[in-house]
Amino acid sequence: MSFSPLIRQLIDSLRILPGVGQKTAQRMALQLLERDRNGGLRLSQALQAAMEGVGRCRQCRTLSEDELCPICADPRRDAGVLCVVQSPMDVFAVEQTGYRGRYFVLRGNLSPLDGLGPEAIGIPELVDYVTSSSPQEVILATNPTVEGEATAHYIAQLLGAQNVALSRIAHGVPLGGELELVDGGTLAHAFAGRKPLQA
Repeated sequence: MSFSPLIRQLIDSLRILPGVGQKTAQRMALQLLERDRNGGLRLSQALQAAMEGVGRCRQCRTLSEDELCPICADPRRDAGVLCVVQSPMDVFAVEQTGYRGRYFVLRGNLSPLDGLGPEAIGIPELVDYVTSSSPQEVILATNPTVEGEATAHYIAQLLGAQNVALSRIAHGVPLGGELELVDGGTLAHAFAGRKPLQA
């Protein structure tokens, strides 16, 4: 079946979402057109408002409707601890842990094959931020992937000359996990990052 140009355009637009393939985009488009036109109009209005009204926080670079996001505007946050993450989604994840410091949001991780060098993801801005704000500790919370590890290592080298403690989030066996089900790379990280027990 061949779709009309407007329906095809809607399907192609929905396919830009992560994890949405051709069939899923078709189902979404037809659902909106056949069963929920009001919902589709609300979606388009919300999408337009977000695209026009959401920018980046001038301090931490997370998504924000204001010049300063609520985290950076909160005077109760600990300015002595800075957590470096790869995306705004990581900020939401770390916030669930009870972390009360500040953030710096990169725009991904180093990936020369994809044309993402230090400037593309904001590492020079991170160095400037650390130099101007002088935190006592910088926590490198990039993902435990090859690119995330390379990004953390590169940042650690750049910030090594600064008078700041550098730390890396721990990697290893998940809480409630069983050793026989954990892959070798994860188990190797867990052994490398082991800590002494206090008796």
